[in-house]
Amino acid sequence: MKVLEAQNITKLFPGVVALDSVDVSFDTGEIHCVIGENGAGKSTLIKCLTGVYEPEEGQVLIGGEDALKNKVLFDKVAYVPQEIDLFGYMSVAENLFLPYEKSGLKGIVNQKELEKKAVPLLEKFRIPVKPDELVKDISVSAQQLLQIARATVHEDYEVLMLDEPTTSLTTSDTQILFDIVKEIKAENKAIIFISHKLEEIFALGDVLTVFRNGKKVAYSKLEEIDIPWVIRQMTGRELDQEQVFYSDKVSEEVLLEVESLTGERFTDVSFTLKKGEILGFSGLVGAGRSELMQAIFGYLPVYSGSVKLDGEDWKLGDTNYSVNHGFIYLPEERKKQGILPVLSIRENISVSALKDLTSGLGISKKKENELAGRIIDTYDVKTPDAEKEIQFLSGGNQQKVIIGRSMCCSPKVLVFDEPTKGIDVGTKAEIYRLMKELAEEKGIGIILISSEMEEIKKCSNRIIALYEGKKAGEYDAEADKEAILSAIIGVNS
Repeated sequence: MKVLEAQNITKLFPGVVALDSVDVSFDTGEIHCVIGENGAGKSTLIKCLTGVYEPEEGQVLIGGEDALKNKVLFDKVAYVPQEIDLFGYMSVAENLFLPYEKSGLKGIVNQKELEKKAVPLLEKFRIPVKPDELVKDISVSAQQLLQIARATVHEDYEVLMLDEPTTSLTTSDTQILFDIVKEIKAENKAIIFISHKLEEIFALGDVLTVFRNGKKVAYSKLEEIDIPWVIRQMTGRELDQEQVFYSDKVSEEVLLEVESLTGERFTDVSFTLKKGEILGFSGLVGAGRSELMQAIFGYLPVYSGSVKLDGEDWKLGDTNYSVNHGFIYLPEERKKQGILPVLSIRENISVSALKDLTSGLGISKKKENELAGRIIDTYDVKTPDAEKEIQFLSGGNQQKVIIGRSMCCSPKVLVFDEPTKGIDVGTKAEIYRLMKELAEEKGIGIILISSEMEEIKKCSNRIIALYEGKKAGEYDAEADKEAILSAIIGVNS
């Protein structure tokens, strides 16, 4: 039975048709997957289906009624955003039931009763935390599952919409989520599952809708199609799934030397990075990969050990020194730490090159525009102009701006921390090509942190495995996937 429908939905933004006459419907008791390249219209569709945007044309029907005329109907759609959006200094129980009115709690809320009410939900979603714990103190995986649990608490929901829900989950937590989603499906709820991870879509989904350039281009039962079919529909072209992107111009010259480094969540780690090399770091969530790189960058403390760049002793604990001396860290949390969301693309680029953009008494707008235009062209950033707020770019195009901006600092080492998080398969290949070009043509040493084994294998000249903060192995590009997996789960330790 159709519970949610978009009929002939068209949504316009200045210079952009974000959705073009889209028809799509979602049935109870079904897991309906939605996929498309970054900028294909998925996010705009989500906002139309949840009442955030009102389309210029078309209808949104919930239970057969026009939700645009009766906004209360949107309460039947429970939405879980890609980014974690919880209150860190409130308890797990409080986060579960806020806002209290929609959770069926009225009047003065008793904290003990709230915690008692939270226990069965935490058990259902296999979240190993106590209801009185502060959210800031629980793991990222637990926060992600908590956010999903919170969406299902609201009494009236008929549709559960999950936007890239496994981004922050470990492999075991992903399987827990899949089991829970199947249970919710059995309760006759409609599930909308938005993901760029094709293997997850085929493992979980019943049907698939594909978007490209604001249009619905394909729909099928998943049992009737395969991955190459999906990629063709998404991109309009064939992609070589076997293509590799590691550097073919690795120098023998050692660029970065790390010796017995110990800090927060990592212990006694040593490695070298050569000029023009792509060095992959593989490990489970919490293995210490990001913390290790953030410590070298100067953001986190180092307790012992040493670092050298170009043979010179490296000053630790100073991010400004790192940027000025060519060590650039591109963070995993792109939206929170990588961009200035309400500023334009031009302004996001120019913050890295203010010294070079000054003219007379201030910043030269002409030089700013020239720099922004050069980066937009060089890195193929899809935007109508440089004045667009960067928050309105797709994730892939935001990442291209960040990479282009970092090149203004003349980097010697670039650390890419989960660079394709939330990015579609076509744009992933573009990011991989960029890394390869920077390594081969500029001689930059690239460190790639990724939780995707396929990504690590496609891009890395060498691979270092971390397990619980310690180096568990080092492998060349030809290494068996099974050997690396064994190392990152501690079988070799």
